[in-house]
This record gives sequence, structure tokens and C-alpha cells, in this order.
Amino acid sequence: MYESLTRQQVPWEAVVALDGADPARLPAPLAADDRVRVLPLPRPVGAACARNLALNEVRTDYINWADDDDEFSDHAMAVRLRVLEATGVGWCAGYSQDLRPDGSTTLWRCPTPPGRHKAGDVWMYWKRPEDTIPIGPTTILARTDLVRAAPMGGLVQGEDYIAALGVTSLAPGILLPLPVYRYRQHPGQMTRQDAYDALEASARRHAWNFGRSLRTALRGLKPSNASEAR
Repeated sequence: MYESLTRQQVPWEAVVALDGADPARLPAPLAADDRVRVLPLPRPVGAACARNLALNEVRTDYINWADDDDEFSDHAMAVRLRVLEATGVGWCAGYSQDLRPDGSTTLWRCPTPPGRHKAGDVWMYWKRPEDTIPIGPTTILARTDLVRAAPMGGLVQGEDYIAALGVTSLAPGILLPLPVYRYRQHPGQMTRQDAYDALEASARRHAWNFGRSLRTALRGLKPSNASEAR
């Protein structure tokens, strides 16, 4: 991830949340780079909490969540930043790629189509909780104020589903039909662990319900399955 950041064409800062890990384990190049700011946490708190606490340290106008074992494409920041500054939308996203150990990639086109989307419309492309999520959370570059209003959800996994639906529900945005993020496939991934599938269905359902309810509330609509008030 750090090496891909050094190839970006615009200025950047990174906040690294150490989820209870010893700060001495931080690789030397990161520790020596003034653009990398470290948030050591005294005990493990989980990905959602660690990332939310790291939001307190963000000083840039825009933010992009990222996992430390993945990487950005070289143009990722510049191309989305230009769109944000030119259009005034709240977020700009792209496609992602799976990056295998041999260096080959497979493109993932999210269900949300390219183009401009109104606030709340991204959720509409997630037809059922068990379907593929509508947009890649780590492909989204968004205004920092929006991210702070829609941080990670209180889940042990799928917390970034909540963040993605929150940001895209609070402001209009644009999806670009080009890859901006690469998920590195390896045995140590959280999604490769034996226990991951046990909670995935519940996490997806919670996120799906969150997106539906938030869209309904923001648009002043009556939930389709709501009982009559008495």
C-alpha cells in the first residue's frame, strides 16, 4: 500500500491505525516518511473502531479508506480528485481488481453503473442482502466531512459496507469505469479465514437494512414494511 501511495500524482497523507500492535513493528520507510502519521492504540479494538479513531487524525479535505495489504493504481488519486474538484459532488469511485500472487489481475465491475448518481441511489443496485455489494468501499474518494458523518459500522466484518452506503446516501457522486484499487489475494486475508463465512450473511443483511432505512429516512418516505402507527 505504501509503495503505491508513493506513485500517486497528487499530494497525500496517510494515517496508519495500529490496532494494538507494537509501533516498533512499523516498517522503517513508513516511520521515516513525514506524510505517514501513526495512531498507536493501546489494545486491539478491531478494524471498525481503529479506523473510526483514525478519522480524528485526518487533516486532508478528502479521504479514502484502504487496507494495508492492498494497493492503489497509479492514477487513482489524481483522476478522482479532478472529478471531485470539477463537479462538486461528494464522492467519486471506480472499479477494483483482484491481484493474484503471480501479478495477474481480474477486473470487478460493481453492480452500480458508471456515471453520476443521486444521494441514496447506490443502494438501489443492491437488490438482496445476499447479492454482491453495490460498490467497492475502498474505491471511494470522498469529502472528509461526509466520511466523518458516515464512518465504519459497528460490525466485526462488513463494517465498510456501512461506510460506503452511508457516504453514497448523504451526497451525490460519480462512478468512473476504470480501476483505482487492487485487492491483493493471499492466504492471510480476513476473507480467507475459516470463521469469516459464519457472520457474513448477518453482516450483509445489517448493512442492506441500514442502506434501505437511511435512504428512506433522508427522502422522507414511509418504509414499505412499516406497520401502521397506533
